[in-house]
Amino acid sequence: MSSALAISTSLCLSSPTKIKSSNLNSKICFHPNKPLSTLYTHISLHRNDARLLHAHLSPKAASSLSVSSSEYTEEPETKVKFQTSLSLPGCSSPLSLLGTGYREKIFAIIGVKVYAAGLYANQSIFSKLDAWKGRSTAEVQQDSSLFNEIFQAPLEKSLHIILVRDIDGKTFWDALDEAISPRMTSPTPVDESALSTFRSIFQGRPLKKRTSIFLTWLDTTKMLVCVSSDGILSSVDATIESSNVTSALFDVFLGRDPVSPSLKTSASKGLASALK
Repeated sequence: MSSALAISTSLCLSSPTKIKSSNLNSKICFHPNKPLSTLYTHISLHRNDARLLHAHLSPKAASSLSVSSSEYTEEPETKVKFQTSLSLPGCSSPLSLLGTGYREKIFAIIGVKVYAAGLYANQSIFSKLDAWKGRSTAEVQQDSSLFNEIFQAPLEKSLHIILVRDIDGKTFWDALDEAISPRMTSPTPVDESALSTFRSIFQGRPLKKRTSIFLTWLDTTKMLVCVSSDGILSSVDATIESSNVTSALFDVFLGRDPVSPSLKTSASKGLASALK
């Protein structure tokens, strides 16, 4: 483990607790280095057990970089670091970091952090947002039309997800699909095909801690998906071509009810600062 301090805390529930329609009377515990789909009889949650991970350097090489480096921004809850500028497949120029956040799932009343995320966009995006110059962070965050403008702009955007614990691919997809499905009321055959392609990337694929997942919107109809166990991008795993799927996924993270409120808040702060 890196030099980060690990704190072990026993967190157990002995009273009957309902989880996904199953009543469990024994102690329910989670282990940070085991898949979230598995229950254990001993909890050991470790905080601040995060290593540096980014798109071009290995975790070992990145760990030598300073926390205060202007080339990186640290997500405060998970201690995961994101490059402030990122070059990705299919993008015409490096993308700039707008904000970071984390996704937390509740299991048996326990909040378990699953991944950290960084939102990136083509620097030219700011030229499309003149109408929001001088707005406060709160005004930016509450104005859904601004994030819709960012999505509609013909410029690349990307979400860099970094897992902070092991999780199997099916569990990851199921959680993502659970958020996407309500945002697609009447999927077309094209949408269903795109979702099937998206799903196939994760089915039967174990996702280890520090795995990177890149979701890159090239435009409103096309998104590239890249998965890397070591943060080094070597290929594109799939191309998703469906305007309904790509817009629904963008809304999952930056809509009115985002799965990571901290990411939207951070991105809003970054946008407000850039648009002063």
